Amino acid sequence: MNDSEKEMDDLIHQALTKEEAAYYDQLGEQNMPQMILGLFKGKNSWITLVMFVFNLVVLGLSIYTFVEMLNTDVIVDKLEWAVYTLLGFITMSLLKVYNWNQMDKNALLREIKRLEFQVSLLGKKGE
Repeated sequence: MNDSEKEMDDLIHQALTKEEAAYYDQLGEQNMPQMILGLFKGKNSWITLVMFVFNLVVLGLSIYTFVEMLNTDVIVDKLEWAVYTLLGFITMSLLKVYNWNQMDKNALLREIKRLEFQVSLLGKKGE
């Protein structure tokens, strides 16, 4: 956050009541752990939980297929196990991309709520 953003936040805080300031602070930027934990809150938290469990299962299967690939001596079997391992890692990557998109969506929604809040405050001052 640069100085001009900090000054703007200070001006906003001065114009707010204590309850409004607390709500405004709640909509602030989050760090990475807060963003990840935010995936497990809300209406679609069950999807995130299912995907997390599925990701762990795929990780276990990928490790198993990798170990099997290392233990076999036949080239055709090695290639087959390698393909299964690769498919597992691709699947895990796609699940993580979905979660990153959800975190980005949550950050955008938080910023939109901040803007809505600021606009409503301007509307109150105009009355």
